[in-house]
Amino acid sequence: MVSENDDLILIAGPCAVESKDQLLSLASQIKYLGFDFLRGGAFKPRTDPKDFQGLGEKALDFLLEAKQMFGLKVVTEVLGPQQIELVSKVADILQIGTRNMFNYELLKAIARLQPDKTILLKRGFSATKKELLGSIAYLKEHGHKGEIIVCERGIRTFSNGEYDRFTLDVSFIADLKADKNFPYKVIVDPSHAAGRSDLVEPLTLAGISAGADGFIIEVKEQGSKPLVDGKQAVTVEDLKRIKNKVLEIVGLR
Repeated sequence: MVSENDDLILIAGPCAVESKDQLLSLASQIKYLGFDFLRGGAFKPRTDPKDFQGLGEKALDFLLEAKQMFGLKVVTEVLGPQQIELVSKVADILQIGTRNMFNYELLKAIARLQPDKTILLKRGFSATKKELLGSIAYLKEHGHKGEIIVCERGIRTFSNGEYDRFTLDVSFIADLKADKNFPYKVIVDPSHAAGRSDLVEPLTLAGISAGADGFIIEVKEQGSKPLVDGKQAVTVEDLKRIKNKVLEIVGLR
């Protein structure tokens, strides 16, 4: 799904779309590095309701402009059934976030309204394998026929933020890839697991080494302070280095 290898899924971009200039600048640089997929949150689920919730429809307009200008495919999250059609007009891949993996009414609605759309399903941060498979079953039982990409983004453990935000479950990636009855691609989200930019690279490489088919990484402009999850966002230069190391691991460099 990228030019170097049709089986590799490499996604990058800001956690949240904050402005047109921010998004177009990052999209240009990501495209230059050879990426085909641009992530960017238009609607942001936040623990504190006073925190920045995203630009909403305005962000979708900016994502559409970036998509048309740079030929990138857009990955963005849908939070509720009422957003599905709106977000689907721009998104090539609909992201179902970790909080919504258990939102079965949302899963059924997506399957019904967008049966051919590619879905990026993030594992719930307390979800078992059985529960993840159950969420996939909801999509399929209610008519979804498109591709599903599963994302391991870290789970809650006793580390409780001592060295990470969530604990990246590398064994979960390895198990899914070894399961002959599991036909879906699996990618790693090191950003949400790390919570720190300095840990993003080693966690990415661990996930790829365990068999992940790609990654989704949060990126920021050098020196900027993103409104959402800024501590875990890497710079474009960091992203370039990480991508090159990933290509080495999978034998493309």
